[in-house]
Amino acid sequence: MNEPKLTIAGREISHHQPPYVIAELSANHNGKLETALNIVEEAAKAGADAVKLQTYRPDTITLDSDAEEFRIKGGLWDGRTLYELYEEAHMPWDWHKPLFDHARKIGIPIFSSPFDTSAVDLLEDLNAPAYKIASFEAVDLPLIRYVAATGKPMIISTGMADAEEIEEAINAARDGGCEELAILHCVSGYPAPAEDYNLETIRDMIERFGLVTGLSDHTLDNTTAIASVVLGASIIEKHFTLDRKGGGPDDSFSLEPTELAALCRDSKVAWRAVGEVDYGRKSSEQGNAQFRRSLYFVRSMKKGETITEDCIRSVRPGFGMAPKFKETLIGKKVNVDVKEMTAVQNSMISGK
Repeated sequence: MNEPKLTIAGREISHHQPPYVIAELSANHNGKLETALNIVEEAAKAGADAVKLQTYRPDTITLDSDAEEFRIKGGLWDGRTLYELYEEAHMPWDWHKPLFDHARKIGIPIFSSPFDTSAVDLLEDLNAPAYKIASFEAVDLPLIRYVAATGKPMIISTGMADAEEIEEAINAARDGGCEELAILHCVSGYPAPAEDYNLETIRDMIERFGLVTGLSDHTLDNTTAIASVVLGASIIEKHFTLDRKGGGPDDSFSLEPTELAALCRDSKVAWRAVGEVDYGRKSSEQGNAQFRRSLYFVRSMKKGETITEDCIRSVRPGFGMAPKFKETLIGKKVNVDVKEMTAVQNSMISGK
């Protein structure tokens, strides 16, 4: 079976490559294009592989209603209507081109999560290299098929989706023509506690769905994201801000620049540490092999003397015969004179 992979802007994403780190700008622009441009720049400096936007207007994602069912209860945005929240959080569409232009100028790929077909059309005009389907839209199969028809790589977040819904989203993407597809394990809590992530699910997703699999991480630090690499995550997405105390809708659960840089560095260290199955001696061990235990004569012996228990010991260093041979040597004779503190060698023993 071929290993699953996809390519975004020339960068292969697979189990054989370091984790692909996506800095999610989300609503952290806080209403200022300059802030959004600075976030793109700081993400590039931190070593992120890509920046991701969210492309919607409040009226493309919800209805302007004060009804209870349109009002948020609990959490960061308690009491607000969906329309109010998205009015504040959305990125004006005329910001997209300057952001795409700036990202391309400084050399970091940029793409987005579209929330309706008009957003896809806008992003196509900007030649977005890939698309992300947000967790809340993973059940919008017509939208997934519309994105798939672009022929671009697609990443689908799976927060709140059960295995059947994930399968339906994958099938919609495939039916729509998507050939390069990845899925992200996600918990749609803001923030989400680490214990909710059950990262073992990542290994099951890889086996069950046969796709490049990653993590959309809403915990407050990098521990969960780095741990996910050990379980096979090839993509890590984290919200990114210039200042966690900036007061925006998503700032409080986002990484700051030094933390994103640490994630980019440490996730690659974790990936290199996972490596592959290998029981052979490693290069860093070569010089230390001599300090393993081996058999040494602990008293001088004349040629023809019989080796007894008190003649040899297992000690460091490792220049003699292996300790496993000690019992077989007891009762045999030496065929040369030996001095104490001499490493036991096969050539010194009679009746081998």
